[in-house]
Amino acid sequence: MFNRLISSFGLRGRCNVLLSPIAGKVIPLSDVNDQTFAAGLLGQGVAIEPSGNKVVAPSDSKIEAIFPTGHALALHTKEGLDVLIHIGLDTVKLDGRHFNVKAEVGQTVKKGDVLIEFDRDAIQSEGYDVTAPILICNSVEYASIKGNVGDTVSELDQLITARER
Repeated sequence: MFNRLISSFGLRGRCNVLLSPIAGKVIPLSDVNDQTFAAGLLGQGVAIEPSGNKVVAPSDSKIEAIFPTGHALALHTKEGLDVLIHIGLDTVKLDGRHFNVKAEVGQTVKKGDVLIEFDRDAIQSEGYDVTAPILICNSVEYASIKGNVGDTVSELDQLITARER
């Protein structure tokens, strides 16, 4: 009864859902073997141990940044989430090898559009961890960020819920 009363006054924040841009197993950000990501210094979120070889737009979005090496991109979703998708750890050192960027900075993309293709096996064979942190960079604007840790997700499955303040 009390929860309904609170909701009727609009005191509970709305939830924004981020769909998964990558297929794979969802792990806690704290398990990522990189202190910057694990400590949440760039934002809250989760990481994915990829089972596929592409990154898709998790929502209708605008591409805000793409690293020249193709290993990471930032986008702003129509729901208001600022998202960083980072493929692998230290993969900037690959200098673009094994990454094929399909989007451009400033481009408006639709949910499901392919943004980056990557060769997971080649990246691993060069000794790199392919774990992909998915961060909500404006997480301070939200009361909570909750990821589906432990799930195995396909592209566009529910990944993160951000509850507004």
